[in-house]
Amino acid sequence: MKFSIKTAAISFALLAGSISVANAAGQGEGRVNFLGSIHDGACSISPETVDQSVNLGAISKKKLEDGGRTEGEEFRIELEGCDVAALTDKTVTATFTGTSDPMIPGSLALAGAASGAGIFMEHGGETVELGKPTNPQLIQDGNNTMIFSAYVQGAAAGTVPVVSGAFTAVTNFTLAYQ
Repeated sequence: MKFSIKTAAISFALLAGSISVANAAGQGEGRVNFLGSIHDGACSISPETVDQSVNLGAISKKKLEDGGRTEGEEFRIELEGCDVAALTDKTVTATFTGTSDPMIPGSLALAGAASGAGIFMEHGGETVELGKPTNPQLIQDGNNTMIFSAYVQGAAAGTVPVVSGAFTAVTNFTLAYQ
């Protein structure tokens, strides 16, 4: 009898333990996605600036009419751990790509309800041309920053009207080290 009571007590303890484990499951779940890439460049791109959003604000239609433009909103590409020893010129360029707007030459096209305006970017006081490298920027060993600005500009007078609404636009960039 002592044996069966001990067996029952052990069985109950094991059963209670499995109930606790069963109750613990499903009390919160999630997933972590890891993104990245490995490349042959002289620098790493900081995680904060490899994929970013630039808020261009809520812009008055009136400000963009007849080719009007907004002030530039700064954005950066942070380069980390640069090793420039193998570079001839010790420079970097960025090439931005995306859908251009034929009605607003040189601009990145707006997607969404808004139209009649486009997004332009500048680097070092020069307008960035989509699909063409920026002017070379000197870099050194360690960390470096490429500073850009983006602004919205309306179509030239007499071409297409500025239409109100929300918009988005996407540009990708590729760095080249010289």
